[in-house]
Amino acid sequence: MRREVTRDLFGMESELVSVAHELKTPLALIRQLAFGLRNDLSEQELERIARQISVTSERALRMVSELTKVARLEDALFELEPVNPRRICDQAVLELANYFAMNHRQLKVKYHNSARLVVANAELLSSVVYNLCGNAMYYSEKDTPSELFVKTVDFGSRVRVGVRDFGPSLPMNIYRHLKNGFLAAPTSIAMRPGSSGLGLYIVSKFAKYMNGRIGAIRHNDGTTLFVDLLASSQRSLF
Repeated sequence: MRREVTRDLFGMESELVSVAHELKTPLALIRQLAFGLRNDLSEQELERIARQISVTSERALRMVSELTKVARLEDALFELEPVNPRRICDQAVLELANYFAMNHRQLKVKYHNSARLVVANAELLSSVVYNLCGNAMYYSEKDTPSELFVKTVDFGSRVRVGVRDFGPSLPMNIYRHLKNGFLAAPTSIAMRPGSSGLGLYIVSKFAKYMNGRIGAIRHNDGTTLFVDLLASSQRSLF
């Protein structure tokens, strides 16, 4: 019993350190940008700094929101039901288009198969999609596209929702973790200095809660990160 409690406390401490580590970067950037505000700056420069503060604070707030959802998973506050993944992806592309453009990136969407519903929670699936898209934006090279896609796999029994980027390939140690379909803890990512891997850990937690799994494909010119969810037998009306 004492070992189990110690393990749980160690896991909580590890997650708290990862949270603090991940939040430190956007908060430090906001402070730096705020210190740079001066009366002698041009209107264009002031607008650029204000936009950067807005984008960075939005990222920090989204991170806190995701962590709140992780805590709520323990109380089973999210119901699973038939969800249309295309509708969630369309909304994500609509909302993130300007965010990508401001960072000189592109976000496209591609649907490979006929519409299928998934057994999921719309709120959690939306978080998964936003995390995967944000992950792709941070890792992608400037002026390169990221492709959000939905397709059926495993002979139609599952639906894969993923994002293909054209940045550095996923490190082998992270790939090995993802081959199991789940991340047991936040894992730092060497190709992004200062990252604790918290975003992928959150995606993994949400996917597992929805009886799904996280996975990755390494390419010579980038990475595909995805979640596979159970297909619903209910047909989509849209």
